[in-house]
Amino acid sequence: MKVFVVNSGSSSIKFQLFSMTNEIVLAKGIVERVGSQEACLEITSHPDQPDEKEVRRCIEAPNHTAGMKYVIDALVDGECGVLENVEQIEAIGHRVVHGGEQMKAPALIDDEVIRIIQRNSDLAPLHNPPNLSGIAAAMEAIPDKPNVAVFDTAFLSSMPPEAFRYAVPDEWYREHGIRKYGFHGTSHKYVTRRAAEHLGKDISVVNLITAHLGNGCSITAVRGGKPVDHSMGMTPLEGLMMGTRSGDLDPAVVFHMIEKGMSPQEVDNVLNKKSGLLGVSGYSNDMRDLLAKAEEGHEGAELAVRMFVYRIVKYIGAYYAVLPSVDAVVLTGGIGENSIPVRAAVCRRIKSLGTSLDEYRNNKTIRGEAGPISTDDSTLPVWIVPTNEELMIARDTRQLVEEAIRT
Repeated sequence: MKVFVVNSGSSSIKFQLFSMTNEIVLAKGIVERVGSQEACLEITSHPDQPDEKEVRRCIEAPNHTAGMKYVIDALVDGECGVLENVEQIEAIGHRVVHGGEQMKAPALIDDEVIRIIQRNSDLAPLHNPPNLSGIAAAMEAIPDKPNVAVFDTAFLSSMPPEAFRYAVPDEWYREHGIRKYGFHGTSHKYVTRRAAEHLGKDISVVNLITAHLGNGCSITAVRGGKPVDHSMGMTPLEGLMMGTRSGDLDPAVVFHMIEKGMSPQEVDNVLNKKSGLLGVSGYSNDMRDLLAKAEEGHEGAELAVRMFVYRIVKYIGAYYAVLPSVDAVVLTGGIGENSIPVRAAVCRRIKSLGTSLDEYRNNKTIRGEAGPISTDDSTLPVWIVPTNEELMIARDTRQLVEEAIRT
């Protein structure tokens, strides 16, 4: 089975084409600046293979449907040539950010699923509408093939009410859906399964603390293979300090800044796009830049890094208390997989929980490699497990389509 995975943003279409026989990526790429006159297509065929080929060119993509047609044409014709015809794509898997309380698992897309995604657009106004645009574009470009929605929120739907409810009036929850939903669920699902394999434990008994650390950051407490708590909330703004998001914040700060003359939209923009590592450092949201600046004595960069690590450690401690036992702390994402100094700092700060950093392991484990960075005698091991959200979407899509065929 060949599965086409789509992650559609407001002005972009990210995609990967998988051969699920051996889970090889046949092609991947992105359409950027959809809706502008500077739209372009970038595609790599057979990535990481000897016959790898890269193509980048300007295209006319006033909308997602036009952009998707260019993608399919590139996959089929000589420009990329990984398909003989579009019929070879047997299923399409879509990343959808918010499924609300209704969608607790991947779903074959039909009219009802589309209505649910639309109804939850007020909870994810920047994500669900473009996700729907990607679905419509794929349905037109690849007709008569099953489309599957894989929701970021689905894996996290196992959280109990004491974890997902906020201490606000009950009618806020019942009438307006005010609760913690969580995000990055596809990533946490993938690394949970991979970590269980590496640890030699059945998924039904593994207990983990999984931390997705990148420009967006989240952390999950996993008991018996299922999330029981998670750092992000009703929106991705809650929780850990992130690249440009503030993370946890006294809600009264919002009212205070509005009283100081800012509009609600301005406050929202600052908390989501001008805070976090960028806001504290006053320099950058890129951890690599901040670590280099901190080495030079930049006080803002140094403080931003310390705050970032502190927030992670605080959540690890909280989730350690929530879980009956912890088989491992799992770090993933761009920072988790790459930042040797941040990983070392986290390990040193949780020494009291039973982690002892193995400097050699930490220094040699790089992006794309899985392995422990703690010593063998650590009672709380720390592992690096690379994430692969696209592959998880492809696997969920294949499983659901094959189940539908059997029934």
